[in-house]
Amino acid sequence: ILHCAQNSLKKKSLPPVKFLEGEIIWAKFNRRPWWPCEVIIDPVQGVYHRVKGGDRPCRLYHVRTFGEPVEFIWVEEKSTHAFHGGFEFEQLPLLRRRGKQRETTFTATLNRSYYAVSQVCEKTGELLLCEGQCCGAFHLPCISLAEAPKGKFVCPECKSGIHTCFVCKKRSEDVRRCMIPVCGKFYHGECIANYAPTAPVNRGFRCSIHVCLTCFIANPNSSSISKGRLVRCVRCPVAYHATDLCMAAGSVVLSNNSIICPNHFTPRRGVKNHEHVNVSWCFVCTEGGSLLCCESCPAAFHRECLNIEMPKGSWYCNDCKAGKKPRYKDILWVKVGRYRWWPAEVSHPKTIPENIQRMRHDVGEFPVHFFGSNDYLWTYQARVFPYMDVDANSKEKMGKGVDATYKKALEEAAVRFRELQAEKELRQLQEDRKNDRKPPPYKHIKVNRPIGKVQIFTADLSEIPRCNCKATDESPCGMDSECINRMLLYECHPQVCPAGERCLNQAFTKRQYSQVEIFRTLSRGWGLRCVHDIKKGQFVSEYVGEVIDEEECRSRIRHAQENDICNFYMLTLDKDRIIDAGPKGNEARFMNHSCQPNCETQKWTVSGDTRVGLFALVDVAAGTELTFNYNLECLGNGKTVCKCGAPNCSGFLGVRPKNNPPSDDKGRKLKRRGHGKKKSKVVVTKEREDECFSCGDGGQMVSCKRPGCPKVYHADCLNLTKRPAGRWECPWHQCDICGKEAASFCEMCPSSYCCQHRDGLLFISKLDGKLSCSEHDPCGPEPLEPGEIREAWRQNRQSGNKTSQSLQWGNKWQSITLHK
Repeated sequence: ILHCAQNSLKKKSLPPVKFLEGEIIWAKFNRRPWWPCEVIIDPVQGVYHRVKGGDRPCRLYHVRTFGEPVEFIWVEEKSTHAFHGGFEFEQLPLLRRRGKQRETTFTATLNRSYYAVSQVCEKTGELLLCEGQCCGAFHLPCISLAEAPKGKFVCPECKSGIHTCFVCKKRSEDVRRCMIPVCGKFYHGECIANYAPTAPVNRGFRCSIHVCLTCFIANPNSSSISKGRLVRCVRCPVAYHATDLCMAAGSVVLSNNSIICPNHFTPRRGVKNHEHVNVSWCFVCTEGGSLLCCESCPAAFHRECLNIEMPKGSWYCNDCKAGKKPRYKDILWVKVGRYRWWPAEVSHPKTIPENIQRMRHDVGEFPVHFFGSNDYLWTYQARVFPYMDVDANSKEKMGKGVDATYKKALEEAAVRFRELQAEKELRQLQEDRKNDRKPPPYKHIKVNRPIGKVQIFTADLSEIPRCNCKATDESPCGMDSECINRMLLYECHPQVCPAGERCLNQAFTKRQYSQVEIFRTLSRGWGLRCVHDIKKGQFVSEYVGEVIDEEECRSRIRHAQENDICNFYMLTLDKDRIIDAGPKGNEARFMNHSCQPNCETQKWTVSGDTRVGLFALVDVAAGTELTFNYNLECLGNGKTVCKCGAPNCSGFLGVRPKNNPPSDDKGRKLKRRGHGKKKSKVVVTKEREDECFSCGDGGQMVSCKRPGCPKVYHADCLNLTKRPAGRWECPWHQCDICGKEAASFCEMCPSSYCCQHRDGLLFISKLDGKLSCSEHDPCGPEPLEPGEIREAWRQNRQSGNKTSQSLQWGNKWQSITLHK
């Protein structure tokens, strides 16, 4: 025993972890000189640092070298140094023999690897590294040099000491440098403050280019937002993890760590598919009217639904302000020309056909694959909005009265959306289990705790109501009894109730809770499930927490908003008191929301005070998650997506769920009454369309007064200076040439012709059989421009299988066959 103790004294305690995954460091190994390396995870062991055992234990880091040839090796911590720039090379500890290296070789190696893009032309190649504060990289021609200077190179900005703000691109003396040593970016304080991932560090700040924006939006407090390899935009302080799960669709990859992000999209004039379009309904209440439209995406809202004043100038929704962008494999609603909003999946440019890849596209544009028609199109953020859970659950409703292609698209989109949701939830579960093995900490209490001036009321025994139950009853005051107290949601008092100790209506006082357990759900964080079967109406648990007043409630909400706290556990007790189970509570605080819950809250009077209990709405089997409807009141457009997955899910917390399907009892009643006279089925048709028949956009419309005509138009599209009065008929009913009554119509635009002038001007489309004019027949003499309907060419494959004639004509294939 003495010998073991002496040996343990010789062992040194290990220092804390010095470097994180993704950091750039100096490392020395295998007789190399000090070499720039990146700390990465060992794919075999799954870690980036480990402890080497033995008499002299030390910490090892797994690194990858920059330059050629690339090496992967474990290096001892004593053979590493923090990397702050190439200027440190000569200041590092002296090397052993055969370790000296030429400075030019080292500089070129570092430039080709870490600084892979010139700051001027945004292209790769042989770069010259500035060893001043900016850490910039340049081609020799970009800075008007014929050959590399001897010795250290310092760029003109670093020599003058006046640097350019990386956001506004203006040079000034009041810019400040990011505190990360290898960054070298300078900013005005007000410029970098607009980027949420920016964080204060000591007396300076860490700019947003060192944080994955996608991961930050999902969870700002996650430790993984700055770990791993990041790809950074060369034009603005935006960065993403170098994976398709994080990177924004439409990003242009310049090198293995440099991109141009979709924020730099510039629409081309005359291309209709580059025009910004907004929906004609409110994203909160789904109603039309006067809408406040986001200038970056199709979102639109009523000012009243957002509970805000009418903004001056440009306005952007919360998602766009945060920098949220479509990603690869996202399911979106896409607007193309005058077609309806169509479901599509964002495809990676590497996975689409070559002919689609060759189509002209710019920074910010990404390819989408349309469901139902299997076509492709390059589009951008201003013409798409996300497909939601509520859309997948409403495919039957949206599919009524539409053509077969669109109905097929809705079904395919719903199936694919659920597949991707399952994959995402599984990844999230694995990540959460790795990071969070225990629920977030809170203090467990058994009864409500008043805070501040809040009081807990206690009634005198003479004021507590007395029921008529007897101790000799089979189940006195039980669920199946006729106890008047239970019916009025009053709990019996043991000293007042005639049943005495046999009374079964004292669940709150005796804490007769159902046995439950906390578990990790797939997509909704921590949840609560029952261990045994629970019968309908049975008491599950009391909702316990701190009882606060309105003033304290507002203070806590304000504190949560300032500190990016997203989870709330507040429940209204009465008009003056709120239960907050956040800091203190019981297991009931983990119960999640559902639009079709199996539990409900009931307010009972217990000894003169109001208490909140959770009761089962239906019979609940063991192992089932317990849920109740939060009935949340949402303010603003920072609405929370509902992930309950119920058939009647409303899509967002605070939005009323859809009507529940009829219960068995109601169904039986309907069957009994169904022997009478059968009523004829009423088909409800839409009286007016939502979008202009001329340009396809929403807004303030002029409607045709001809009976049965659903067409609406913008006054500007008809060259009208004011709204027409009286019984006005749209131009779809008059011949475009002579103005007489039209006999044939283009189904894609207001073009129409009488019997004398329709020959040669209208065609039956070979794609969908609809009547179209020459401008809108994709197979006609004048096909649509590439921005609206694109044509893709493939070789006609010889096959024994039949090919649909509506898609193939010779060697010409249409890439978009959407129906209105």
